[in-house]
Parts: sequence; structure tokens; C-alpha cells
Amino acid sequence: MYRFSFVGMKRILVILTGGTICMVRHPQSGALCPADVETFKAYVPEIFAGDIRVEMLPFNPLIDSSDISPENWVKMATTVADHYANYDGFVILHGTDTMSYSASALSFMLENLAKPVVFTGAQLPVGVLRSDAKENLLTAIEIAAATNAAGKAMVPEVTVFFEDSLFRANRTTKKNAERFEAFDSFNYPSLAKAGVHIQYRTNCIRYPHDNFPLFTHLHTCTDVAVLKLFPGINETVVRAVLDTPNLRGLVLETYGSGNAPSAHWLYQALKQATDKGIIIVNKTQCSMGSVDMGQYEVAQNLLKAGVLSGYDITTEALLTKMMTLFGENPDNPEKVKHLLQTPIAGEMTIPYQG
Repeated sequence: MYRFSFVGMKRILVILTGGTICMVRHPQSGALCPADVETFKAYVPEIFAGDIRVEMLPFNPLIDSSDISPENWVKMATTVADHYANYDGFVILHGTDTMSYSASALSFMLENLAKPVVFTGAQLPVGVLRSDAKENLLTAIEIAAATNAAGKAMVPEVTVFFEDSLFRANRTTKKNAERFEAFDSFNYPSLAKAGVHIQYRTNCIRYPHDNFPLFTHLHTCTDVAVLKLFPGINETVVRAVLDTPNLRGLVLETYGSGNAPSAHWLYQALKQATDKGIIIVNKTQCSMGSVDMGQYEVAQNLLKAGVLSGYDITTEALLTKMMTLFGENPDNPEKVKHLLQTPIAGEMTIPYQG
């Protein structure tokens, strides 16, 4: 019998939150249902037979990703923090529909992260013959355990791995509900590509500059909203959103490089909102590219109304960043404004203005 020692082995904690990857067929009904952890393990025995020590910790109950809330993000971040000293890396299994939101949120909640936190999932359940679950999980574990020549974590940040690509979490968006390549990072390169070997792009990975201990930001605020502009949008709709009780922040999804209709009523509505303290951030509806409110005249009203630029940030990252910043700084809107314009976890690129 093959024997091995756990001494010196990398230890990875797999946190099961739910989602398609954690589902199997019921033996009697044939319907898909969440698997208990022992059943799940039986479908992926390979992860316990290699040179990485893997342990699993399931949420109870498992959560459909459509039901994910900020309270669940806090639980994920707390779970990582509580076990941080005992493991070399973490893999979080999560449903695909809201994975980019959860992964983005954790990138802002886990400050001074020096160990990998890799989100992954599957388009088909682990209990289905053609499932992509095994390959995604096995590769995510290998990435979470990978170290460089200095013995440090190869990718010490929150990431999303799917199909063959590793992305910075707060740069991702789910792009496809049918294909195995479910996610993309439209404005930032992948951090690694998995083939026969995993090729890491170390120049794209964020590495901690200092040896500060992990710090968690566990307060969130949900008094935020998203308003997507469209041709024919009327004042009643816009004001209904802006007049939402207790609204503190708004993601304004605009056209192209940050353009909006030139209607005077829109300018007035946005200006009145910012004057009463609502922070509005301009986010382009385009998957690729950045907001530049100085490029076209139709964007000038947004600048005059006090709207901030979101540059090339994703909606998922901007929304979760707002939630975290408002939660951590409830009485300091100027600090929130400043940090919304500042990359704090590699979530956006600000053009050089020299």
C-alpha cells in the first residue's frame, strides 16, 4: 500500500457554499439535489490521493447562488480568516450566477491577503457524467497550493478559475450560461492559463508589499442601486430610483465611454441627488473599455452633476465595493468617494494623466 506523510504537504481548505457544482442526482427520483459532503467526496476521490492535503468544510445548508446575500459574503470571509493560519490556500465552491459578485466582495473584505482564495464552480453538477466540476476543482486546488521559487504563494489574491483560465476575481463577469467557458475578464488579462502545465503571468498578479496581518472588513451596506440608461428612459423611472429611501450609492450604467442623454431633467435629477449626498458612479454598459467623461459633450452634464468615474470597473466589483465602503465608513462619505476613485484591490485601471 502506498504511504505518504503529511509533513511539509500543502494544506488546502475547500469551502462548499453550494451551487451547481455541489449537486448530484437523487438515487430514487433522479432529480438534482444538493450533495452532503461525504457524497460529494465520493465523486472526487482524486483530490485526496495526491501530494496536497485537502480538507472540506460545507456551509449548512448549502446555498443556491441566486440566494447569495452580503451576510453570506461575511460568512465566507470569516471562514477564511478563522482558518487562515492553518492552511496554505483556500478554494470556495460557489454557484456561477453570482460568483463574480461574491468573489469581488471578498477581494475587498480580505485586506493584506497573502494566500490564494480561488473561487470555482461548474456548469454541470458533479454527479453528471460530462460535468466540468472535477477539472475545475482539481486545477483550483493546484493553483491554491502553488508556490514560487521563494516558497511564497504563486497567486496571493482572490481569483476565479473556470475551464482553463484564472482571473482576478474583481475583474470577472459571467458571460455564458451554456458553455464551459462561463467567465471572462474583459479589461484585464488572465492571471494563468491551464493546459498540460499551468502557465502563470506573474507580471499581472498582485503581490503583497508588506508583511501585514490579514484584516477583514465585515460590515456591508445594501443601500445601493443600479440604474441602466436606455433610449426612451423617462424622468419618472429615474426619480423613482433616486428617491429610494436611504439610498447612499448608485451605479449609473451609461453608453459607450460614459455618455448619457443630454435632457436637462436628467442633469437636474442627478445633480439634486448628489447635492443631498448620494454618491453616483458612472459605469459603461460596454463589456470592454473605460469611462471617459471628458471625451464627448453629452458626458459633460454628468461631470457637472457631480457624477464620479468608474473607469473600467465591472458592475459586480463596483456594487460590492460600494457596499463594503459604505458599511465600513458609514459617517465618512468623503472617504468613500476617495476610495471609489482609487484602486484598492486591483479592480480598475486609472489612465495616466501626466
